[in-house]
Amino acid sequence: MESFDYVRFLLALVFVLGLIGFCAWLGKRAGLTPRAAKRGNTDNRLVLLEVRPIDAKRKLILIGRDDRQHLLMIGGDNDLVIECNISGDTAPEDGNATPSHRLSTDDQT
Repeated sequence: MESFDYVRFLLALVFVLGLIGFCAWLGKRAGLTPRAAKRGNTDNRLVLLEVRPIDAKRKLILIGRDDRQHLLMIGGDNDLVIECNISGDTAPEDGNATPSHRLSTDDQT
């Protein structure tokens, strides 16, 4: 290969990287990227606390809103609210929670 081929390759690489950077800048200016929460901002009322996969399709999600927590199961055929209005300060200190009721496959009909 001649040195001209190397220069042409480098110019093409710089051009493509420049296009990627320009598209990222344009998307950011257009508001297409999610904005991170500002530090010290107390307006955020909704928080994702924990996500646990159950199987390939379904997940348990614990979300917090103000001083309450809500347990949701998403995925599969439908989404399900398992428990709502859980107080945010009722978590056991040792981390070993015993569920008040268990979900079985018969409960989901």
